[in-house]
Amino acid sequence: MGYSVQREILDEGAVEEIAEKSDSKPSLAEKVKKSVRCSGPRLKSCLLSSVPVLSWLPRYSIRENALGDLISGISVGIMQLPQGMAYALLAAVPPVFGLYSSFYPVLLYFIFGTSKHISIGTFAVLSVMLGGVIERLAPESDFMIWNNETNSTTVDTIALDAERVRVAAAVTFLSGIFQILLGLVQFGFVVTYLSEPLVRGYTTGAAIHVIVSQLKYTFGISPVRYSGPLSLIYTVLEICSLMPQTNIGALVVSIVTIVCLILAKELNAYLSKKLPVPIPVELLGVVIATVVSWQVNLKEKYGVDVVGLIPSGLQPPVLPTASLFGQVIGDAFALAVVGYGIAISLGRIFALKYGYNVDSNQELLALGLSNSIGAVFQCFAVSCSMSRSMVQESTGGKTQVAGALSAIVILFITLWIGTLFEDLPKAVLAAIIYVNLHGMIKQFMDIRALWRSNKIDMMIWVATFILTILLNPDLGLAASIGFSLLTVIFRTQLPTYSLLGQVPGTDVYRPLEDYSQVKRVPGILIFRSSATLYFANAEMYQEALGEKSGIDITKILSAKKKLEAKLKRHEKKNAKKAAKKNAVDTKGEPEKEEQKDIAIIEMEVQLDPSLPRSIILDLSPVNFLDTVGVKAIHSIHRDYGEIGIEVFLAGCQTGVVDNLQTGGFFNDKVTKSRLFSTVHDAVLHCQSARTDIQDEETYCSEIRATHL
Repeated sequence: MGYSVQREILDEGAVEEIAEKSDSKPSLAEKVKKSVRCSGPRLKSCLLSSVPVLSWLPRYSIRENALGDLISGISVGIMQLPQGMAYALLAAVPPVFGLYSSFYPVLLYFIFGTSKHISIGTFAVLSVMLGGVIERLAPESDFMIWNNETNSTTVDTIALDAERVRVAAAVTFLSGIFQILLGLVQFGFVVTYLSEPLVRGYTTGAAIHVIVSQLKYTFGISPVRYSGPLSLIYTVLEICSLMPQTNIGALVVSIVTIVCLILAKELNAYLSKKLPVPIPVELLGVVIATVVSWQVNLKEKYGVDVVGLIPSGLQPPVLPTASLFGQVIGDAFALAVVGYGIAISLGRIFALKYGYNVDSNQELLALGLSNSIGAVFQCFAVSCSMSRSMVQESTGGKTQVAGALSAIVILFITLWIGTLFEDLPKAVLAAIIYVNLHGMIKQFMDIRALWRSNKIDMMIWVATFILTILLNPDLGLAASIGFSLLTVIFRTQLPTYSLLGQVPGTDVYRPLEDYSQVKRVPGILIFRSSATLYFANAEMYQEALGEKSGIDITKILSAKKKLEAKLKRHEKKNAKKAAKKNAVDTKGEPEKEEQKDIAIIEMEVQLDPSLPRSIILDLSPVNFLDTVGVKAIHSIHRDYGEIGIEVFLAGCQTGVVDNLQTGGFFNDKVTKSRLFSTVHDAVLHCQSARTDIQDEETYCSEIRATHL
């Protein structure tokens, strides 16, 4: 369907007059006053947004949601048992603390969280990051004691575990405080710096760290723990050197467990449409392995390392050790950002699928409270798990009631049946971790897909993976974010510069090099950059304009100045001749009957007819101008104006117009009549102005001809 619009050519001043632009903006004092204003409805809204459970729980539909949440909660609670114990090993703390971390934080998120489907609890990536910090601050070498019976040194496991729990609680508490502070200052947008390729590359690299950290349980060896950059490489070399000391019993247990878990998960996937609830594969594996270990006595006969003492009941609250905060502040911030990034990414996926909103700032507060309060009860850092969240959603979970029910299942296990798993081999927990990481390992397939779709995103994925492998998860994350931001800077520094032409018969303008039927407007050059204009690319913008237009503005201005200097010299010379003539006339010499007039040389810089008479800068891609950008626009307008080429701006956003105004671009000679709302308006203005000039030149020529 076509359309036709009849209107005048509109410059920016006309648009502002017609649309009645408002110049009144609220002052900072007014904004502060409005933000602190308190009323009944505002107080209620603030309370409900801060404690979301108060808004949705009273409207909870038992008929629609109760059964699905019950089945989902039990299923997730059963998964929390083996995963919590396994991920506690990753965090270098006793397995029972993984159960605590699957209880307290889940209840807190039930109260303060806004996502209905994510499962909060232990997470592999956070656990391995935390484990690196713990083993750096509480290494086994600091807890070696002399055993008089064996005449050798052994590790004081009781003191070692107590110190590592203290470190874990301190890091987790500080991480929670960071998340709360970020949430209070509305800093939820920080997750935008964690792009999807970065997150997926980072989690894949962290998965490799997780796998390497568990090889000691698989092979039954005790490698030296390394920390710092390249520690993963050193650890792999250390494990390879200890291969001859492999415990065959632990290796057999690991292989059998991995094979059985993979087969059972494939069976689960095959029967997923027929089974109302997935088979609790990990739980069955843990139960069977515990019974076999107990009956065969794997620890005594084959030296297989087992979980050991699991105290029943819950731990009393203990305040974290504040003296450790200074040593772990960087690690705590990294944990806060990674944990939040994973949770909000998965939460938004489910929110988009089921049509509800997830408040990014409230999610920060919810995770912060879960971590900080959980740390008081000896929990370690938590986030959401993709595998548990998928189970929670696929088994019918519709609200966070499912999460609360899973916490009740963990409470029951912790209080009454936790001690039954003391004979569970750690090799089984390592095998559970391997199998649960298969989703992250599959992310290597992203490289091929990104190569086809966006090579810069592929570079971010690969660079993030390599940096995470080499620098460890904490430093690797910071380096990866830095690399990702550099790609953005490079893309703005090296944008695409184009000359635009008109699509015949329309008001649409497209790059000349991309379209064969697009025609250049005679006498008018339309220039556009694909990026915003600021200090990093302002000089390149001016250079690209000269290159695309074929106008060496520096050379032309230099030639013009030389001609002007020559003209001044001739004027001075003629002035001297005139002065001499006047001096002779005053002495009374007779004037000649015929005197020749003094020759006056007139010179004018002539513009090449092939060059444009007007330049239109399409600023529609520009979303802001800094002072350097404004100066660049001003220089272009001044320099090209000096050689007779008019410069106009088109497609300026309101913020760009304000930047031009505050930057001093406008004055008595340069007004907003130089700005046009569209490129087509600017083209029509240039054509009409050119027609007026031609008409005026024709009229003057006719007058001169008549006079002669």
